[in-house]
Amino acid sequence: MPQPRQVRLLALLLLLAASIFQAAIANAVSVRPAPGKTRTYFVAADEVQWDYTPSGRDEAMGMDFDDVGKAFTQSGPHRIGHIYKKAIYREYTDATFTTLKPRPADEAYLGLLGPILRGAVGDTIRVVFKNNATHPYSMHPHGVLYEKDSEGADYNDNTTGKDKEDGGVAPGATHTYTWQIPERSGPGPNDPSSVFWLYHSHADELSDVASGLFGVIVITRRGMARPDGRPKDVDHEFVSLYIAINENESHYLDDNIRDHTTDPKHVNKLESIPTTPGGMLGTIAGTGFFETNIKWSINGYIFGNMPMMTMKKGDHVRWYVATLGDFFNAHTPHWHGNTVLVNGQRTDVLWIGAAQMITADMVPDAPGIWLYHCHISDHMLAGMVARYQVTK
Repeated sequence: MPQPRQVRLLALLLLLAASIFQAAIANAVSVRPAPGKTRTYFVAADEVQWDYTPSGRDEAMGMDFDDVGKAFTQSGPHRIGHIYKKAIYREYTDATFTTLKPRPADEAYLGLLGPILRGAVGDTIRVVFKNNATHPYSMHPHGVLYEKDSEGADYNDNTTGKDKEDGGVAPGATHTYTWQIPERSGPGPNDPSSVFWLYHSHADELSDVASGLFGVIVITRRGMARPDGRPKDVDHEFVSLYIAINENESHYLDDNIRDHTTDPKHVNKLESIPTTPGGMLGTIAGTGFFETNIKWSINGYIFGNMPMMTMKKGDHVRWYVATLGDFFNAHTPHWHGNTVLVNGQRTDVLWIGAAQMITADMVPDAPGIWLYHCHISDHMLAGMVARYQVTK
C-alpha cells in the first residue's frame, strides 16, 4: 500500500503535469494565427465595345499615326480598326448585379483588366460571379488554394454536378468561387510584402483570354495589409499586363467583322498586307488580316493611349508585371528614367513569358514623363508602349 506521503507526492506531480499541459495548450492557442477576413467580390463578365486608342493618335510620340500605326488602328472595308467587341470582368456593388462599382480615377490605367482582388495570408476571397455575356465563361485563379468547385477550368477532371459547374458558367448563370490564401499563396522569404497572381476565364482558355477576360489578385504578407488589403509599406501599386491580344482567336471575331468593317462579306481573314520592300512593317506570309488583329497592348491600350501612371519622386512604388496569352506573348518590359529591384537585383528590363508574374519595386529619383514599353523592337513599333510620370 502506498504511504500517505507517497500519495501526496504523486498528487503533487499530477497537478504539476496538468498545469504544464494547460500552459502548453494556452501557449499553442496564443500563437495560432488569428482567423483571417473573408473578402467578398461581385464580378460579372460583361460584353462591351473596347477602344484600344481612345485618343485617336499616337500618344507616345505625340503625333498622328504613321503608316504602321494606321495598319493596326484604321477601320475600312476589310479592316476592323481600333474598336472591338469584347468580354471583360467588371465589379458590382452587390449580388443584384444592377450597379457597377465605380473604378477609382487612379485605376483608370487598368483598362481591360478586371478588378484587383485583394487579400492577406490567412484570408478567404469569395467571388460571386455572374455571366452576363453570350458564351460560357469562368474565373480561374493562379496561386491560391481552392477545391474542385472553385477551380474555374473546364477539362476532363472526373468531376460531376456542382464540382463541374465552375468550369464554364452558362450565360445568365451565377457561380460562387471560394479561394483560400494559405502561406504558400503569399510572399515567400525573399519576396516583398506583397505578390500577385493572375486570374482569367478558362472555359475555352485561348478564346476567353483573347476576348478580354483577365485580372490580378494581390496577396499581402500576414500583418502587412491595410484594411483594404493594400500593403502598408507601399505608396503606389501599378499593374501592367503586357499582352498581344489575338483578336483572331476571340469569340467575337465575326461580330467585329460584321459591325466594324464596311464590306464584311468580302473580308478575307487570310489576306496579306501589301508592304513596301524594306519597310518596317513585316508580315507573316498570307496572314496580313491576321496581323492587324493582333493588338500589342499594355492593359488593352496601344500606342501610348494608356492613362498616365503617376507617382512622386521618392515614393515606394510596387509594379506587378505579367503577360498572358498565346505564343506571341514573350515580352521585355523596360522603364526609361528609373530602375527597379526584383529579388534583390537591380534592373530596368524584365523578361516575362506567357502567364509569368514578376513583382518589382521602384523608388523613383528622376522626375519627368518616361516611356514604359516592350523592348522587343517590333512589339514596340506595333504599339506596345505606355508612359509614366514622376513628379517632384
